[in-house]
Amino acid sequence: MNVSFRVDNCSIERTLDIVGEKWTFLVLREAFSGVRRFADMQASTGAPRQVLSARLARLVDEGLLRKVPYREPGQRQRDEYRLTEKGRDLYPLLVSLMHWGDKYLSGQQGPPVLLTHRDCGAAIEQHFRCADGHEVAGPHEVTPLPGSGAELKSA
Repeated sequence: MNVSFRVDNCSIERTLDIVGEKWTFLVLREAFSGVRRFADMQASTGAPRQVLSARLARLVDEGLLRKVPYREPGQRQRDEYRLTEKGRDLYPLLVSLMHWGDKYLSGQQGPPVLLTHRDCGAAIEQHFRCADGHEVAGPHEVTPLPGSGAELKSA
């Protein structure tokens, strides 16, 4: 009997259902860069107003961003968008996407942005390690096992 994982219970699919769209990633990129206000996000992403509004609403509904009211003198109250812990936990994913793009899509000019450690100035690197601290070079060194939420099917 062959046992395998059900594809309708996939964490990757569920995550992509929330963040798997270009404008969503660009909004998150800006939020990680400290951009909090709608007009600033629109200017830096180039997103159409309705698209940006929908993406921000979805990210708030999903708990990745939270609204914080502010008021400029003489203006009406507006909202800023700030990352939650759930949203901040996506940072390594965005950095991985950026590093992949730097490696394969930058061209001869090189990467458009370099990430460095604020304290020492060294370039940011990402490493894949097991819980015992061993470096994992790639998928050929990984064994998927059923987790507590796995739904198995018989073949």
